[in-house]
Amino acid sequence: MTASPTRYAYVGPPELRDRARGEPGAVIDTAAALERWLSADSDAGRESLTYVVDLQGRLRVAPRRSEHIDCAGGDAVLAAGELRFARGADRRLVVREVSNQSTGYCPDPDCWPAVAAALTAAGIDHPPGFTLAFVFRRCPACAQINLVKDEWFACAVCDAELPRAWNFA
Repeated sequence: MTASPTRYAYVGPPELRDRARGEPGAVIDTAAALERWLSADSDAGRESLTYVVDLQGRLRVAPRRSEHIDCAGGDAVLAAGELRFARGADRRLVVREVSNQSTGYCPDPDCWPAVAAALTAAGIDHPPGFTLAFVFRRCPACAQINLVKDEWFACAVCDAELPRAWNFA
């Protein structure tokens, strides 16, 4: 029996959640949809994109400077982060870089299968895992969101020990 993917609720600044626009990121369900979206935005192909995997398992993208909560239309997600594409030898778009970098959702690196499934369903080649994975934890003592670096599970604000398991549920 396969476990259900984690649903990541928004945990970032309330003011961003409260102003989230109802217009979510573009659904990318085929490589052609990605090509169309990138060609419509002259900057999009030169920089990373904001992405989420929505609760239906679809990849949604928005310009890099977009908030993940906006890209998700204010909803929970299965994954969130940043993507960068490049042209392969056959001139098709492929994922060059992919991360779970989202301080709005703080997804665990375990969200990779949802990202891989969405990219595979769209017919977009991708690496076997995150090219850069982030570990986020909420401090149980002061509630600060922390980015864990070098396996150092200590709060950057109050120095309390951070849990080893993802704890934003």
